[in-house]
Amino acid sequence: MSVLRVAYENCDGCGACVAVCPFDGVVLEEGVPRFGAGCRVCGLCIDACPRGALGLPGEEDAGDVADLSRYRGVMVVSERAADGLDPVTLELMGEGRRLADALGEALSVVVAGADVDAEARECLVHGADRVLVLDHPSLAHFRPEPYTDALEGAVRHALPSIVLMAGTPVGRSLAPRLAVRLRTGLTADCTSLEVNERGELLQTRPAFGGDIMATILSGNHRPQMATVRPRVMPRAGRLPVTGTLERLPFRPDPEYPGRVLEVREKPAADTVADADVVVAAGRGIRRAEDLDMLHRLADALGGVVGCSRPLVEAGWLPSTQQVGLSGRTVRPKLYIACGISGAIQHVAGMRGSERIIAINPDENAPIFDVAHHALVGDAYEIIPALLDRIEERGDARAV
Repeated sequence: MSVLRVAYENCDGCGACVAVCPFDGVVLEEGVPRFGAGCRVCGLCIDACPRGALGLPGEEDAGDVADLSRYRGVMVVSERAADGLDPVTLELMGEGRRLADALGEALSVVVAGADVDAEARECLVHGADRVLVLDHPSLAHFRPEPYTDALEGAVRHALPSIVLMAGTPVGRSLAPRLAVRLRTGLTADCTSLEVNERGELLQTRPAFGGDIMATILSGNHRPQMATVRPRVMPRAGRLPVTGTLERLPFRPDPEYPGRVLEVREKPAADTVADADVVVAAGRGIRRAEDLDMLHRLADALGGVVGCSRPLVEAGWLPSTQQVGLSGRTVRPKLYIACGISGAIQHVAGMRGSERIIAINPDENAPIFDVAHHALVGDAYEIIPALLDRIEERGDARAV
């Protein structure tokens, strides 16, 4: 476990650090501070120490500007699902491989858990140059404390220039903790990543409620850390295995504050996220009962109905069907946007679709900028015509 750095030659055992700690994370033993599992590395004790004896972990070699030359390569932090490697890992690996190739450097993947040999081999099959395995019973179920410790050790061992994590509940829990430990920056929920000529990671994400897209870089610190929204990036394909597997030691702290008492499988939610066909409704649909024609079209195509945010706010559809920055990100084979203007918040959640058909009476609607096929017209005329044609032809190839 990472603890605060103590300059024992300056410490006089005054106990100011113990008095100020709100987490009971520090005690005095034989006149010197000892940091336990309760320490959150918040830094309050550093400010309270009258002799400047305390510092953040890694501070002794951080300086104002990190030695960037020591850091090379792209690291992906994998996630596990109940039946093996989570598909979001393959999305991160696809993007990580692209960035590593642009830099002319290696792609490494960290696989943490218990009995993870199958997941590690799967990463090799999908193009990893190096798979770092952290296999320990204490990592069998996700807990932030042991996982943060394990990942910190992996990053300090490999010294990657870029670390990519998923914008999932697990990734959002781990990434900020890891960034604090490593004393580096973090850009959350990225929708686009590129590298410039200096090897800096250009991290693009929505800002100000999605009204603008901000591009952020970490020029003076490494690694450059980003979480990526699921289903934004294409998945890595299978490749001939050329990478290597390396097992890293992990020594868990026996005083981690949490224990796993029981694991219950969460029922799968009925959302648009995994559908191959999405028929999406926007403000161009005038009444809630008019959604029936979209449901009929979605059923005929073997898909589901999605929507933009205003329809959820109106109570017409549940939030599980919302597509966009504040909803779900989708990558269906076919996306039909009906009466959707194409605000940036919505487009960010569906622009990765394989085929986009947009129906809108406004020929200047922004949705047409991302559509593969633009139908300028009234959805109330076009959708019934599509349904008639499907019924006439007897299958969905009429679309």
